[in-house]
Parts: sequence; structure tokens; C-alpha cells
Amino acid sequence: MNYADKTLTCRDCGQTFSFTTGEQEFYATHGLMNEPSRCPSCRSARRAAQSGGYGYSSGGYAREREYFTAVCSNCGQEARVPFQPRTDRPVYCSDCFQQIRTQRPD
Repeated sequence: MNYADKTLTCRDCGQTFSFTTGEQEFYATHGLMNEPSRCPSCRSARRAAQSGGYGYSSGGYAREREYFTAVCSNCGQEARVPFQPRTDRPVYCSDCFQQIRTQRPD
């Protein structure tokens, strides 16, 4: 099938955007029958809102990941981890975690 670039109007912001031949081929190969009704920036903003703010924006993640501070169970140094530490499980700093990880058989 022959495709040509199309100019569409975003239903959210009213701006025009291009629906390129490459995008049209992608839609066709993935079985997508409808043309996009939102421009790329409105699509990414909508995805970010639906995923709780973790969608991609032009500068990376829309919301920063939360880190927690704990004491490393191996060396006693401060460790910053992306999960809430529990008292019944050991927490390791990055260096100790790598050492333990390489020592452990797969």
C-alpha cells in the first residue's frame, strides 16, 4: 500500500500534526485501524497521567523515583534504596550488593 504524509488536527489541543508514512506503516503492521486523534505531546501527556506520572516526557521521567535511606547490613555505611526497607530483611549499599551478587552462584 502507498502511504503519504497526512496533516491531522489534535482533538485535545487543536494543533495540527503530521501523521508520517512511517507511522502509517507502523499502524498498519500492528493492526491499528484508526488514525491517531492526538498529537505526540498530548499522547505522551495522556499516558503519563494514566500511569500515575511515570510516563516519559521530553526530559525523561515525569516524576522522580523515591529513594529511602538505610544502614548497610554488611559494612554499616548509608545506603540509598528505591524501596521501603523492612526490619526482617537485610539491606546493602551498592558496593556490598555487587560483591554479594558476584559471589552468589546463578
